[in-house]
Amino acid sequence: MGQYVSFDGSQLKELADKMEAAGNGDFQNDLKLWIDGMGNEFLDMVTSEIISREVVDTRLLLASMHKGGNGNVWKSSDEGLTLEVGTSVEYAQWVNDGHKQRPGRFIPGRWNGERFEYIPGYDSGMVLKAKWVEGKHYWDAALRTMEALMPRYVEAKMNQWLSRYFGG
Repeated sequence: MGQYVSFDGSQLKELADKMEAAGNGDFQNDLKLWIDGMGNEFLDMVTSEIISREVVDTRLLLASMHKGGNGNVWKSSDEGLTLEVGTSVEYAQWVNDGHKQRPGRFIPGRWNGERFEYIPGYDSGMVLKAKWVEGKHYWDAALRTMEALMPRYVEAKMNQWLSRYFGG
């Protein structure tokens, strides 16, 4: 189970229809591009949180937070007015929320100072003990940031559209 978020632009449908008529068919494409840009902006925020919180992985999680990345979720529907973005990387939710280690599980790799470096196929490593691994909450932090900034993004874009389509 991975993580994703949806941006639902269906509430803008009536406004989109009016702007479409005023913009001679350009508005629908502008709206799709803006929603697409908001998806990229959110994934950039998640990537920044992964890096700043020093989430250690094989870079699969980090790479999945880009459009077209391995494990990336990027689904557009309703004529581009709804966008679902995120990751289907299996362990993403465990890293975000925290998890209990399975005791006795062997993890290949080596210790580098205080940090363990996971190396698939390595001949030595560590055996896990039963303990709770606290989550990094990178997804939650990025979502809070996006929610806080969204009114400013919407206002700026609305002003741009009103000026472009209605000369205001």
